Amino acid sequence: MSKRLSRRTFGTVIGAAAVGASQASRLFAAGAAAPDAAAAAAGDASASRTFPPGFLWGTATAAYQVEGAATEDGRGPSVWDTFSHTPGKTNAGATGDVADDHYHRYKEDVQLMKSLGVKVYRFSIAWSRLFPTGKGAPNPKGIDFYNRLVDELLANGIQPFATLYHWDLPQALQDNGGGWENPDTAKAFGDYAGYVAEHLSDRVNHFFTINEFGAFVELGYRVGVHAPGVKLPPGRFNQTRHHCVLGHGLAVQAIRAKGKAGTKVGLAENMTICAPVIETDAHIKAAEEATRQVNAQYMTVIQEGKYTDLYLKNAGADAPKFTDAELKTISSPLDFVGINIYTPIYVRADGSPQGFAVVPHPKSFPRVASPWLFVGPEALYWGPRHVAKIWNVKEIYITENGCSSSDIPAADGLVYDTDRVMYLRNYLTQLQRATADGVPVKGYFCWSLMDNFEWADGYTNRFGLHYVDYDTQKRTPKLSAQFYKEVIAQSRVL
Repeated sequence: MSKRLSRRTFGTVIGAAAVGASQASRLFAAGAAAPDAAAAAAGDASASRTFPPGFLWGTATAAYQVEGAATEDGRGPSVWDTFSHTPGKTNAGATGDVADDHYHRYKEDVQLMKSLGVKVYRFSIAWSRLFPTGKGAPNPKGIDFYNRLVDELLANGIQPFATLYHWDLPQALQDNGGGWENPDTAKAFGDYAGYVAEHLSDRVNHFFTINEFGAFVELGYRVGVHAPGVKLPPGRFNQTRHHCVLGHGLAVQAIRAKGKAGTKVGLAENMTICAPVIETDAHIKAAEEATRQVNAQYMTVIQEGKYTDLYLKNAGADAPKFTDAELKTISSPLDFVGINIYTPIYVRADGSPQGFAVVPHPKSFPRVASPWLFVGPEALYWGPRHVAKIWNVKEIYITENGCSSSDIPAADGLVYDTDRVMYLRNYLTQLQRATADGVPVKGYFCWSLMDNFEWADGYTNRFGLHYVDYDTQKRTPKLSAQFYKEVIAQSRVL
């Protein structure tokens, strides 16, 4: 399995194959969202690199990557349990059976968050912990765990942001109908979402439906290097994509129906971030059009309620089949948009019918420990800027951003991850630029709170602010944790 195929960047590869303006007055052209007064005033603070008042700082994790307790308290198997236990599917045969043992150590982990000073935490809920077979009678011990976690967070002044699906589909749904290839899975997901909202929305105000269509669908159902490990032909694959965004829409509707007053709902997508290769009007316009087109199958149809003509034309006879009613469901209005951002693609204007071309990275382009993670800090500017301008989104969260590092403890037992500090400093500088320009980014979640099970890469890539000794489960703050703590305390780039 190629290490260059990543859960966070496969959508970028697919999008690329398919297809100087920093002032708010210029960026937010006619028809786009204009900065509000508070955001405009924040522009004066750009020189000091501060973020707007009330900006939310947080961290993020995912259930299968941290929880462990894979067979405890009635939890059913997920596709990742099956996949990771299949020989040759993960690095060194690693599984999430124990992971970070967060299921038993969540109180300790909440104290790590409190020590950092974070005010928000994005976690995911394991569908098969609540519904062992994906549907039917709920498992009361499953919701009990998330009740305890939410209560612990609130008791320590941390707002819970819950993700309903971070790839761990109940295995029974895969066995009986092909998982997301079956439209019944979309319906089951909506039912599950409604149940969670009914039981947690008295304390959880923000729900993300699905995390990273552009990773789990592409890697799991197209090339088979992630769970469930199947390789569908183009027509069936595109239909699976459609069922996933339909499931998102059904979940939005269910949360609206079952959630308490004031409940907000959005998604967390690793959309392809198209940065202009040079910040001129022509290249910026090309990057905007590229953003719509290369994200057509997920973010664009969700925001616009239609697939782009170019997407349908390129798919031809393999295009998904859909109804107007399904498109309406898929585009159910959202309260906010979350975007997971790691690296951009660079786009230039050209004379082709589509009006843009992707500029490939040269071999010498800088990257961090993971071969796929090219260092492009401007992604954290152009990503939210595009979302706000193209789709008039008023509330944006950076739901993941971070990097892997070699993370080797020094003689004193500490990890001096200066590369991660460099990465975060440069990316946050571009995010502050966005907020100073009036882009409505309301918060940032660093990936990740601690080292964890990194999917098919097993335990080889470490993304955490805290070093985890997997033999003892000891958590140790890295230098990057100290850096992030200072950033949070001052709400400015240091």
